[in-house]
Amino acid sequence: MTTPESRRLPGDADGALTAFRHAPYAQGKAPFAIGLTRFEIADWIEVDDALASQLSLKAAIIANEGAAAFDALAGSEPAQAETLELLTQHLCARYPSAYRREGAAIRIAPAGRLIPLAGEAPLLVASRLVQEDLLLLRRDDDGWRLVAGSLCFPSTWILAEKLGRRLDEIHAPVPGYAGKMASTVDRIFDNLRVELPVERFNASVYGDARLRHAQSRQDPDERFPPDVPIAECAYIRVERQTLRRLPVSGAILFTVRVYVDPLSALRQNPRGRALALALRNEIAALRPEQIAYKGLSAARERLLAALATLAEGAC
Repeated sequence: MTTPESRRLPGDADGALTAFRHAPYAQGKAPFAIGLTRFEIADWIEVDDALASQLSLKAAIIANEGAAAFDALAGSEPAQAETLELLTQHLCARYPSAYRREGAAIRIAPAGRLIPLAGEAPLLVASRLVQEDLLLLRRDDDGWRLVAGSLCFPSTWILAEKLGRRLDEIHAPVPGYAGKMASTVDRIFDNLRVELPVERFNASVYGDARLRHAQSRQDPDERFPPDVPIAECAYIRVERQTLRRLPVSGAILFTVRVYVDPLSALRQNPRGRALALALRNEIAALRPEQIAYKGLSAARERLLAALATLAEGAC
């Protein structure tokens, strides 16, 4: 679990944004494992120096992409409203210098934004407040289904393909998910307690720093230009995911926060050599189907070689 210091931000007394804030590949956990750990409610939402730019980008995506950035099933409105209320209370209490209630709106001081709390779907309003994407799941007789989502920064998936689907259908492309893992995840959702939220992390490597990768299939042949050294065009993309059960509706809110760091920045980072070695070892251990899922099949050997060079401290 990350330390409290790693979660500080502008508005906290001694907060600062640092590169490689989360490095799950250095934690010794098996990739593609569920890997859930508990966290303190105070650490639910992470805010940093990218708040203003990412909220601006979200606003543009929402305006331009429509249902591709937000959609919801009928009947999800109570859970959406509960999410918005819970989130506004949390943000104003946890980050009082950044978030302030002003009548029927929330002022986000670092971003220079005043967000009305009415006039749009509640989950969409909630999404305008934070850097995380927000996804709501609700249980029916057949299992847990995705019933609403604000998805601005996906890691190669499309909301329309997942909305209304059960967890096992949503995760069907994930290697090893069917069977035991699917049953385990269903039990975790069923038994998740309001007072004990959980988080997990995953990481991959992309060929650019874009936050929005809204396509349904990986495209490994075009991810990394063949004529550019991969250490100069690759970016480590880490997702911090949280699960929190809503106390009234019983729905589960799934948040996803994306962090992107250039691979080349490992050269200047005090932990760079160790992180490069850890990431190399994780990628080297992936099975072919896992490599393919991460879109790294075509670039695997080039990436491993670049990471080995970085781990040795060479430029």
